[in-house]
Amino acid sequence: MAVIVVGGMIGLGKTSVATLLGQALHSEVFFESVDDNPILPLFYTASPEEIEKKRYPFLLQLHFLNSRFKAIKQALVHNRNVLDRSIYEDWYFAKVNLELGRISPLEFEVYEGLADNMMSELAELPKKAPDLMVYLKGSFDTVMHRISLRGRSFEQDASLVEYYRLLWSGYDHWVMNHYNASEVLIVDMDQMDVVHRPEDAAALVAAVKEKLMDLQIV
Repeated sequence: MAVIVVGGMIGLGKTSVATLLGQALHSEVFFESVDDNPILPLFYTASPEEIEKKRYPFLLQLHFLNSRFKAIKQALVHNRNVLDRSIYEDWYFAKVNLELGRISPLEFEVYEGLADNMMSELAELPKKAPDLMVYLKGSFDTVMHRISLRGRSFEQDASLVEYYRLLWSGYDHWVMNHYNASEVLIVDMDQMDVVHRPEDAAALVAAVKEKLMDLQIV
């Protein structure tokens, strides 16, 4: 059985899809650290001056890197697990924050060095990498609509729109041209609503199972 990562832009439903797949495949699910993350609200609400002084973006990337490294180490010990986002996508978020000037070149260099060391350690595990990324793709309008629906207050500020847009604008390119840890199954979240439409949930599970069969994993 496979180790699956669910990837994609903020708000597109990674947690819902990961939960769905965990139930359908009888797998443990490793969720992204959000509700217990002390830095995330500060990252979203800090002023430019506070970001410059407190270095929240760098601290957030280190927090996510550490928590996802712990999760993927646990997941790769077994042959049947689902990860709500993975360590591989963290680099893309760090790169975007570098481009925005929210992470300094020196901080990014430190981050990459730490990430490289962690990835080297993964190579020593019985399973080296996930088998499949289920990549949730959607329009920017869908992203913004779903961010508003889930109602996390620290995500709602109008000043964040351009940050979301920059993340969204390069995400597909990163997955298609830079992600190489596993095979990728693209799911169109403009058309799918796995929370409110049972037929969509069933279709997504069927597509994942079919892909795993094609990969000769199931």
